[in-house]
Amino acid sequence: MRLVLHALPLLLATSPLQADDAVELELCFNYGCVATQTVSYSQQHMALLRDGLLQAADAAEERARLAGAVARMYRWAGEQSPIHVDRAGDFLDDGAYGRMDCIDHAHTTERMLERLQQTGALRFHRVSGIERRRSWLIMQHFSATVEETGSGHRWAVDTWFRDHAEPAVVMDIDEWKNGSYPDE
Repeated sequence: MRLVLHALPLLLATSPLQADDAVELELCFNYGCVATQTVSYSQQHMALLRDGLLQAADAAEERARLAGAVARMYRWAGEQSPIHVDRAGDFLDDGAYGRMDCIDHAHTTERMLERLQQTGALRFHRVSGIERRRSWLIMQHFSATVEETGSGHRWAVDTWFRDHAEPAVVMDIDEWKNGSYPDE
């Protein structure tokens, strides 16, 4: 009995999240994850996101819905933190407390995707880490990624290209790595 009581917290900590669980998430901002802040998503928020993503009939639709789900998570996080000042790219919000570069976006988006995955909201994809692309010798850019479970194909989920709480850009990883931008 004593062993069971000691193991219970470990079992609870590693069990998958349910859509009706409130979730905390650590954001990072101010370029290079210099600042962090924890935000909370309510049970209703998580259920709304999960239910919307589970309506996807296939992987393509799930990616489209994922772009909007991540935008909602950013919007709700911006209501609790200074990241609502963030603008697309790195220069439109220069100097603002709460600004985010691609490193901040990649880490924060990856954490959001992980929370969605933990609630069982992703049926056709799994979180596959942060990817880096380089162009020329010194320019680099980072993005969170997902992998399609059926084909293994990877996609960048990049929120850096857009203003705060606009839908994420979900782009083929090879196109993204080759330096493509969403509006080209």
